[in-house]
Order: sequence, then C-alpha cells, then structure tokens
Amino acid sequence: MSTPAAVLFDFSGTLFRFEARDDWFDGLHDEHGSPLHVDTQAELIRRMTQPVGVPDAVVGDDRIAWENRDLDPAQHRRAYLAMPRESGLTVPEHAASLYERVLDANSWEPFADTVEVLTRLHEAGVPVGVVSNIAFDLRTVLRRHGVENLVGAYALSFEVGAIKPDPAIFHAALDALGVAPGAALMVGDSDIADGGAVELGCAFELVHDVPVVQRPTALLDAVRRHGIAI
Repeated sequence: MSTPAAVLFDFSGTLFRFEARDDWFDGLHDEHGSPLHVDTQAELIRRMTQPVGVPDAVVGDDRIAWENRDLDPAQHRRAYLAMPRESGLTVPEHAASLYERVLDANSWEPFADTVEVLTRLHEAGVPVGVVSNIAFDLRTVLRRHGVENLVGAYALSFEVGAIKPDPAIFHAALDALGVAPGAALMVGDSDIADGGAVELGCAFELVHDVPVVQRPTALLDAVRRHGIAI
C-alpha cells in the first residue's frame, strides 16, 4: 500500500460535531404551549444533524426540498423547517430559531485532534480537502478555529452541484489539489457516502460520530494507519 499524497475529510461527524445545548430549548413549546419533552428535543437534534430518511408526513414540495436540501440553501431551509414541524416543534418561529443554530459556527465543536491533524498535515506538505454534503459555508466554522487556510480544497455539495457518493464531488476536491484518486485517502463517518470514494480508487478510513470526548485521536490514527508520518 503506497502512502497517500493527499487526505480528504468529511466535515460533520468527522472533523466537527454539532453540539446542542439544553438552553436552546428554553421558551420553546409545542402548539399547545407545553414545553418540549426531552425525548422530542433529542429527536429534533438527531434529525437536524444526522438526517436519515424523512418523516412520512413531510410531503409534496417539502419532500422535494428534503431530497435536494444539500444542493440549495433555500431548499435546505425549507426542508429543515418542515422536519421540526413534523417532529413536535410546530411553532414556526421556534423551528426557525433552532434551525439558525445549525448555521451558527459556534454550534460546531472540533474533535480533540481536528486542529492537530490539519496542522500536522499542512506542516508535512500533505494537501488536504474537505468534501461535504452541506448547504451552508462551513468555512466559517474552520475560520473560527484558525484552520480554514490549512485546507487546500473545499468540495461542498451546494457549490459543486453533486452529493456524495457521486464521484463528481470527490473529483472536485481531487482536481483542485492536483491529485489522482489512487493517491488519496478519504476519511469520513459514513461508509456509504464517504466510502463512495473507494469506487474512484481512493483509500478510505471510517471514523465514528460520537461525542467529542469519546474520540480523542481517531483522525490522527486514521491518517497514520496509511503511513503518513505526522
């Protein structure tokens, strides 16, 4: 196995994690004025950050928006305002308030080794790309932690017009870095979406989207397993 010449990273659940706070739900209630149950709160956060499937009650144009959410910020907003409504957060302004948290750079926390792995790869001369299914500019999150400029290529679905595992989004990053697929490592938390890079010839490492404190060195370990000395 040859040592990768470049590393691609997913964003959500890989480099950064959306960390909800209890006080976000202060003052939020359902249509009857009752505070949201803790289970409802947890389900809302899960669906906002790990959207798998779509509630059956989300239909028509809202469902179309959901299917295209990572390609268009307007569709993303529509989809994510419809989803809380069907999950118990029926007051429109409350759903909008929660949605804005997803877009706030302060809501995203780096994993323990995120800054270190990006810094060490940069110092070692190994180019880095971020490949993400997302509908907002995640550069603001990396900028907040001083690592935006350590990434040589950003392939974001809403800018590229393709969603992982579509080969086009991986190629967008690889072409920008000037690296062939067979010379790159993809690191992500989805063996379906991120693992799609394998079809192009990339190496792949799976990390797990768990609370930040439970994953101290996963990114460094993933890179080092492929012989990159950092």
